[in-house]
Amino acid sequence: MIIIAEFFVVILKVLWAFVTAGAKWVVRPKEKSVAGQVCVITGAGSGLGRLFAKEFARRRAILVLWDINSQSNEETAEMVRQIYHELDTPVNKDGKSASLRSHLGSLTRLPTLGPQVYTYVCDVGKRESVYSTAEKVRREVGEVDILINNAGVVSGHHLLECPDELIERTMVVNCHAHFWTTKAFLPKMLELNHGHIVTVASSLGLFSTAGVEDYCASKFGAIGFHESLSHELKASEKDGINMTLVCPYLVDTGMFKGCRIRKEIEPFLPPLKPEFCVTQAMRAILTDQPMICTPRIVYMVNFMKSILPFEAIVCMYRFLGADKCMYPFLAQRKEAMNNNEAKNGI
Repeated sequence: MIIIAEFFVVILKVLWAFVTAGAKWVVRPKEKSVAGQVCVITGAGSGLGRLFAKEFARRRAILVLWDINSQSNEETAEMVRQIYHELDTPVNKDGKSASLRSHLGSLTRLPTLGPQVYTYVCDVGKRESVYSTAEKVRREVGEVDILINNAGVVSGHHLLECPDELIERTMVVNCHAHFWTTKAFLPKMLELNHGHIVTVASSLGLFSTAGVEDYCASKFGAIGFHESLSHELKASEKDGINMTLVCPYLVDTGMFKGCRIRKEIEPFLPPLKPEFCVTQAMRAILTDQPMICTPRIVYMVNFMKSILPFEAIVCMYRFLGADKCMYPFLAQRKEAMNNNEAKNGI
């Protein structure tokens, strides 16, 4: 009798989860403040990482930028410092200042917090580099409140043409690194029951396509890691630690330059603007949303993939031109590599 009673309670909780989820579509949840919180962003030197850094800077977070490229990382840091400078610029009484502060209402000045950005050269593909850099962050900045696992790479080769080293690199950076960064910062989050871990994955971690087997496998792995860790935190009743999974469709950052679906369909599913992708992700992070897929059709595609026979999925892929959408990208990468080898006399 006890298990039957529990079963009905579970049904009620499931239904209530549907109600609350639906309510969030109608009433937008209030965004939490991250001002003064330490935020680590991997792959901050370019692309989505740089945009995440700008968005968190606008919200007064303390930025800790990790990237393997020191120059591009410093460029991001300089952009962030400029944002802080504009935030600290007084607003005219008429509210017409050109600074970023002009939209903050009747306040005329926020307190100056000083330099709030720190840069570290870190190869997240090497766990020793991750652990040593994490220790420097704790010593020089403080304990981490928000971890954005954003760093990612793509080999750009068909499976049988891809060197084993590049396959391993893709898996290590896109998936294994999430284990190491999390192991570095999660213990203190558990101790304080406070924190937020964000996994920047991809729609190619929910459903795959031809020609990018290593990339898809790495993103599937990252999503599996994220979901398992989410369940572990729930099981340990650490309700102060939040998890957000970000799964965007193709983002126009140049990472998959040349990727094309069917030309008649392309106007309805164009590559996402990076700014739009990050804006949507930030909204999810600041409202503690567990998962965000951009655009929303990705939810439907993932659901259909779960219930349709494989041959039906193949038919849909061919109709959309998604079955070989990566082939132009792979051809461009191969041509660029051959040209580079010829130029260097290889």
